[in-house]
Amino acid sequence: MGEFDLIARYFKRPARQAVLGVGDDCALLAPAPGMHIAISSDMLVEGRHFFADVDPEALGHKALAVNLSDLAACGAKPLAFTLALALPRVDEAWLAGFSWGLLALADAHGCELIGGDTTAGPLNICITVFGEVPQGQALLRSGAQVGDDIYVSGTLGDARLALQALQGHITLPTEVLASARQRLERPSPRVALGQALRGMATSAIDVSDGLLGDLGHVLQASGVGACINTTTTTNLIANSACFTMAYGPFDLKMAQQCTLAGGDDYELAFTAPPHHRQAVAAAAQASATTVTRIGTIEATPGLRLVDADGQPVQASFASFDHFAKP
Repeated sequence: MGEFDLIARYFKRPARQAVLGVGDDCALLAPAPGMHIAISSDMLVEGRHFFADVDPEALGHKALAVNLSDLAACGAKPLAFTLALALPRVDEAWLAGFSWGLLALADAHGCELIGGDTTAGPLNICITVFGEVPQGQALLRSGAQVGDDIYVSGTLGDARLALQALQGHITLPTEVLASARQRLERPSPRVALGQALRGMATSAIDVSDGLLGDLGHVLQASGVGACINTTTTTNLIANSACFTMAYGPFDLKMAQQCTLAGGDDYELAFTAPPHHRQAVAAAAQASATTVTRIGTIEATPGLRLVDADGQPVQASFASFDHFAKP
């Protein structure tokens, strides 16, 4: 099967939102009046971001989900995406599963595949996603204000549990690993929540490399500090069926590691002033996504960790960094 046959069979579809989609040298998008285009790219590399034996349907889902998560953190509505795909060989069964997972999630969010590239090489997936957000309403990392509440959506840590097991560091019962692996390989981008937070959230970021590390980007961009209640954050996994079945009695150290620095959660961390608490709760309900208040923005730069009694937590947590020294 040649390159263009591959594209036509697995990825070409009639243009819907795009003025011109797959099949020409460029795709054309026409943003609605008063809207900004939000753009983000993410690359997934075999052996770095996913295991060689991953289900291709799950991989297709995740490849787009991590990009939609970036749009969610900006409060943007998905419009379209491009796919650059390097394949070591043409495997039609793999392509069928991958394209199904990719396009099923795309359809669920009204996000149209409008072009890209294919080539021979080590398995590598790069997606660029396009969304739209009303001018002046984009959620940015730079808007956190002193006194703001800090929230996180959903739960944290199950993806880290799956990774620990798949790397051979821990052993999980089969049903537990299957559930945790679902969180690792099929994340749910919080697109509806991101849009619902427009006008109330002062800043936002998606949690991809670990809560504390990603939150640190917000603090740096906003020129502020934060105080995080680690008891509240660890409760985001302490009640998880995966965690309970994996560890039995509550393991505080592992719970903290998974929730504070686990990564691959693809939840939203965001800030909002206290007078918007009811509005945040309404946004969470409207988007069918739980949110938890985990801390407060402070004037003094840096990140303070405290327990439920307000006592300092003396621990260090490092989020994922592709180029960090071992």
